[in-house]
Amino acid sequence: MKAIVNKKARHNYEVLERLEVGIVLTGAEVKSVKSGQIVLGEGFVQVHNGELLLENVEIPKYRYSSQEDYEPRRTRKLLAKKREIERLDGKSKQGGLTIVPLRVYTSHGLVKLEVGLCRGRKRYEKKDREKKRDMDREFHRQKRALGVS
Repeated sequence: MKAIVNKKARHNYEVLERLEVGIVLTGAEVKSVKSGQIVLGEGFVQVHNGELLLENVEIPKYRYSSQEDYEPRRTRKLLAKKREIERLDGKSKQGGLTIVPLRVYTSHGLVKLEVGLCRGRKRYEKKDREKKRDMDREFHRQKRALGVS
């Protein structure tokens, strides 16, 4: 399985810290995720009663599943050490930061989720970042055209 990346999060947030966590999934959901069927775009993570909960992430119903009452956007529990959860919770409350899913991948047959402690970017920061990227791209294009390495 190729890692599924949340491009929207990388655009809207500045990632300050990353953490690998496990996800509690049903068998059909695991098959669906391993086939690349997951939408991280609008997802976020909350700390509730000392547990990490993944909200608003869509895992479509597995094609060959016989489950009738499947809910693709249900809340899913994330698995992390208690100390890590407390640290993330404290930092998110203290600094006005958000915990966002960054990418999903498999590790030794298990589905893992990389979450990030993020600070939201302002609109002008996004525009400045895009402008700088375009300028760098144009600079390298002209450099190649001149034959300078």
